[in-house]
Amino acid sequence: MPRWKLTWWSVWTANLITAVGMMSFLPYFPTHLEALGMADRDEIALWAGFCYGAAPFSAALTSPLWGVLGDRVGRKIMVVRSLLAITVFVGLMYFARTPMQLLVLRVLQGAFSGFAAPSLTLVSVGAPLGEQGRLSGALQTAMAAGTVLGPVLGAILVPWVGCADVFLVVSALSLASAIVVVALAHEEHGQRAPARPWRGIGAAWDGLKTDLGATLESPRLRAALAIVFFVQFGLGATNPILELHVRDLVDDPARWPTWTSLLFSGSALLHMLAMPAWGRWGDKHGHAQALVACAAASALALFAHAMAGWVALLVAARWVFGVTMAGSAPCSFGLAANEVPVERRGGAFGIVFGVRTMSIAVSSIAGGWASTHIGIRGVFAATAAILLWSAWSMRRTLRAAGAA
Repeated sequence: MPRWKLTWWSVWTANLITAVGMMSFLPYFPTHLEALGMADRDEIALWAGFCYGAAPFSAALTSPLWGVLGDRVGRKIMVVRSLLAITVFVGLMYFARTPMQLLVLRVLQGAFSGFAAPSLTLVSVGAPLGEQGRLSGALQTAMAAGTVLGPVLGAILVPWVGCADVFLVVSALSLASAIVVVALAHEEHGQRAPARPWRGIGAAWDGLKTDLGATLESPRLRAALAIVFFVQFGLGATNPILELHVRDLVDDPARWPTWTSLLFSGSALLHMLAMPAWGRWGDKHGHAQALVACAAASALALFAHAMAGWVALLVAARWVFGVTMAGSAPCSFGLAANEVPVERRGGAFGIVFGVRTMSIAVSSIAGGWASTHIGIRGVFAATAAILLWSAWSMRRTLRAAGAA
């Protein structure tokens, strides 16, 4: 087996294990906040949005810097660093006794983790150039598989052991992932950017800004980043409040975890199955065009969320959304891989990941806040309208830039 394939399989396995752990607690923040003493529904919705979005927010700020640093010191060590950060900070969430303590740990987790971008970079730099979209999509299936299995694991563990003990399970799973990468992944040193002597923090920051600026010279990449932001906005604004919407549609509290896990796991399963197809479609027809189609179809799926009057219809709409959303990750990373040289790929992937995670962070907070004013159905409709407008607007932008 070629070394790049062994690296791919080891990173794929590590991403699967970690994603299972993370998604075993993320959908159940409302339940955990209740366990910490919250009782007001609007307050729970607001704090669930903050806690859900805190890690993506801090990750969006730091991931471009981690990406450029990885280009210089090594992508493998960046993957291990991110997994160990999850091990530490999620493990510490076991000891959180207030919502504020939980929020602070989520911020720190995001700032030092973010395993998706370095994982994609490590695999990408060793793989054949014509395989970038397919391999990006295939690696994303590991994370999607984790979002299939994670909510199911959470639905089993949360009623059995409680939310706090789930954090310890996640910490152990992330540590196991780090061990897999250390033992099996390989990186060629010649694929790193040339080392430069940095004198002090100011000089280091100037070097990072130079590299990031060079990456953003591509008009195709800049245009695609706007689409990526709004596609992810539709996802992030609705994820934290799904459990609360299930409670509106299902009378029996004992069935709430089951229906919530069906929403997340079913959508993630279809998301996982669709991602390689989106990646191949983007490789063949253009990643920018695929991103526009992904945004338009996702907007229609979100409108269906707003119209659903029964929980089964909500589940069906969410599953369709899982398919339409699947094009966002492989096509955005595939476009970045094709637009920048290999020595700057970590920085480019860090920027794409930063835009995606910043959108999730902002939208998670916005969705939790907006639901207290326009209701959960209003959030679905509003995010659908924003997404549909962005697809139309960015289609015009891509045409003007000669990208579609």
